[in-house]
Amino acid sequence: MIAANTLVESTELTHQSLTASLDEAAAMRNVPGQPRKGFERADTFLASASRHLNAVESVLLPVAQKRIDDSGALVHDYVRACKDLETALFHAKSREYGSAYAVTMRWEDVWSAIRQRLELQHRLERELAERLSSELASRDESELVDRLHEVEPGAASRPHPHAPHLGTKGRVARRLLHTVDSFWDTAESRMVPEPEHAPRKKPGLIAQYLLADPRFDEDEESGREQHQ
Repeated sequence: MIAANTLVESTELTHQSLTASLDEAAAMRNVPGQPRKGFERADTFLASASRHLNAVESVLLPVAQKRIDDSGALVHDYVRACKDLETALFHAKSREYGSAYAVTMRWEDVWSAIRQRLELQHRLERELAERLSSELASRDESELVDRLHEVEPGAASRPHPHAPHLGTKGRVARRLLHTVDSFWDTAESRMVPEPEHAPRKKPGLIAQYLLADPRFDEDEESGREQHQ
């Protein structure tokens, strides 16, 4: 999870991470005696990219459709670019696991197609973030960033370009595909990055009372002194 105060910051930080992960995946090398070892970086990139695309569609697009008056063209272009990128990601996944139709693809061509489509998706996502930022109050924008980061770790970890992307059908599809992807990730021993969890909030006074676990300032101060 990447911390950011605005949607634009979140978009830029996330894509910096995705680009770095793509560079590592494209530089993968075969490891003698460990045929799956060389694909760990590719698995990591494909899972991270798929999760991010699903999270944007789940969190940002519905808000854009409600809050941006002329969002139709922007949302349409974004979903189209997203599907094109997912198709390229799907080709990489197929090439990695030896699909008959993808085995003749050169890895250089596979990564090049992904890079080009990721750049377009990035441009449209940034435009989406900028438009939303201009419409939302700072608190609403911050909550949307938090929501995006909460959803991303539990999103589908594989590309599904032909699945529904918008509306009720999209929500249902994303929920089902996450379950299916989790099963196959385990079955194939696929390298999927562990999500980073946000720090737990301190319980309020009422929660402390209900839990019979009061926490006083001197207790916290004592705890800090013990760790110094």
